[in-house]
Amino acid sequence: MLLFELKKNSSTPLYEQLYASIKQAIIEANIPIGAKLPSKRKLAQFLAISQTTVELAYGQLLAEGYVSTKPRVGFFVEDLESIPLIDKPTTAPLQTEAPPAWRYSFHPGKIDSEHFPFSSWRKYAKDIFDESSKELLSLGDPQGELALRTEIAHYLYQSRGITCDAAQIVIGSGTEQLLPIIMRLLGDDAQFAVENPGYSALPRIHLQDVIPVSIDEDGLRVDELAQTNANVVYVTPSHQFPTGAVLSMKRRAKLLKWANEYDNRYIIEDDYDSEFRYIGKPIAALCGLDQNNKVIYMSTFTKSLMPSLRVAYVVLPPQLVQTYRRLFNYYSSTVPRFDQHILANFMRDGHFAKHLNRMRTIYRKKHDLLIEELQQYAPKIEVFGERAGMHLLIRLQHDETEQQLKQRALDAAIQIFTLSDYTSTKATSDSPTLLLGFGDLHETQIQKAVQALMDALHITKK
Repeated sequence: MLLFELKKNSSTPLYEQLYASIKQAIIEANIPIGAKLPSKRKLAQFLAISQTTVELAYGQLLAEGYVSTKPRVGFFVEDLESIPLIDKPTTAPLQTEAPPAWRYSFHPGKIDSEHFPFSSWRKYAKDIFDESSKELLSLGDPQGELALRTEIAHYLYQSRGITCDAAQIVIGSGTEQLLPIIMRLLGDDAQFAVENPGYSALPRIHLQDVIPVSIDEDGLRVDELAQTNANVVYVTPSHQFPTGAVLSMKRRAKLLKWANEYDNRYIIEDDYDSEFRYIGKPIAALCGLDQNNKVIYMSTFTKSLMPSLRVAYVVLPPQLVQTYRRLFNYYSSTVPRFDQHILANFMRDGHFAKHLNRMRTIYRKKHDLLIEELQQYAPKIEVFGERAGMHLLIRLQHDETEQQLKQRALDAAIQIFTLSDYTSTKATSDSPTLLLGFGDLHETQIQKAVQALMDALHITKK
């Protein structure tokens, strides 16, 4: 008879305890292959438990293949080699590392979360989660909700100079999710070029090598691009990341001319950080200048609203819309329909425009304060890339490398990034360059944050 110690006061049900005990005995060969298990009635009497408990335990063993049954005969132990799943030995759980506790973070991707319009957003969220919105429980349009695509089209016309139809827009949960779709639309033979330095998910998701093209103070080197065999180029013309360069009008014309030379050439325009500009007039999107449907426009609400919203969009040229509908007619949007309608209503009633205007003022003040503090360390540091966006760059007169300086900041619990973090090829400059994001810094922190960073890097004021 099988003798197992069952704990009747345990939170684990008795049948689970019995099942686990018999299973372990089978695995350890304490019960031989082919052995008949005691009848449910006899085992229940022996262990002083109910027959139902034994029946549930045997049923689980039978379901997992540890035993087999013969009608009116009983349960028999199976050969373990025929069982597809064997319990693995218990191992220690993997240790998860807690995120660093930064004194100050100059992360270029962080936003100001203190001034988010929670009350307005909460109202629209409350209104949409109602029985009247029950149709949103079903799958929606593969391209995203028409209401949101319509609002995005209006916004692009008013703020970026882009004329497009809602039918050209596809909603996705991020550029990393939309890029594979674009890549499939352009075909397997597409050769991609990217800015160097630059930030693009293409090198991480593309199986073949992408072609790096240099950046200077006027943006992408179109003459260098023309010397490659690339037929698709990924650019951030309004605010190049990370250098902050703006693609000059002359370069824009040359880039559009390059794309028009062949039918299979396209420009992917990532309108990164375009909403926040501090010097000069707003820069129109490259897509707004395109007269031949050669620009695939992409943007997100990451910086303008919140990174966690996970809403991005792409404006496809008309000829690629038909290809999209043919290839992705089975597709389901990766952004929840409720979130799309909350955002659409938020934009429709003017709250998005109000929020952007407010944040432009706040970020401009932080931008100016940061530059004011940094200028006290000239000429040991040079500030550039400060015309737009939520970060700027400083070039240092320093004997140490970027990674050594980054480690100094890390030792002082200060988060920074370097230009080489975004460079595909080895940097040729002898001057280390750091990125300083200011979105997440409170205005009252900026002076102390700069002082702490300069102290960590052993840089003194002039």
